[in-house]
Amino acid sequence: MSPRSYRMGQRQAEVDETRARIVAAARAHLAETGGVSLDAVARRADVARATVYYQFGSKAGLLEAVCDALAAQGGMAGLAEAFTLADPWAAVDRFVEVMGGFWAVDRVCTRRLRALAALDEEVGRVIADRDARRREGAAVLAGRLPAAPPDAASLLFVLTAFETYDALEAEAEAEAATATATGTEMGTEAAGTPDGGGRGGGPTAATPAVIRLVRAALGGPVERP
Repeated sequence: MSPRSYRMGQRQAEVDETRARIVAAARAHLAETGGVSLDAVARRADVARATVYYQFGSKAGLLEAVCDALAAQGGMAGLAEAFTLADPWAAVDRFVEVMGGFWAVDRVCTRRLRALAALDEEVGRVIADRDARRREGAAVLAGRLPAAPPDAASLLFVLTAFETYDALEAEAEAEAATATATGTEMGTEAAGTPDGGGRGGGPTAATPAVIRLVRAALGGPVERP
């Protein structure tokens, strides 16, 4: 490797590290405050405000990067598999599972981000664009289902929304906490294990419930949990 190539590679690594640090700072700031202040994010990442603008161009660009980071961590790359499965119900199940893993990555940050989207037009456009992609995917998969209701695409879109998973996760956590506090046999069976097993302990505890809801709403078989 030539000295020039080495220096270029080192410089790119430094840029990537700075970019990742800014994204992490934005996630933490958003989760803590419910807002996005570029000045605050810059201070938290220990960079100049100009660096944030240079890297992302705007607040919307920074939030796009935050969403991309959440998607990468949440395994959204696996979503493509849903569209390759021959069985249409297996494809829908996979769609639900991948969305569940994605929504579980950082529920506080995602909750704050989506709440902010209702108040800030710039943030709203970022989230609306992401939701539009999910709506398109839901329409494709729903269109493959045999004897599905006319509103199957809309139902699949709504049932795979963050708000659906978040509410079900919260219920599972509350149930687990109650069971653990009472020290009953239910606590052993329902609360789950520290490593994420059971109904209330796993990061995707809501996914089986969403699969059941989707299958019931769209007229699917009921053999899945």
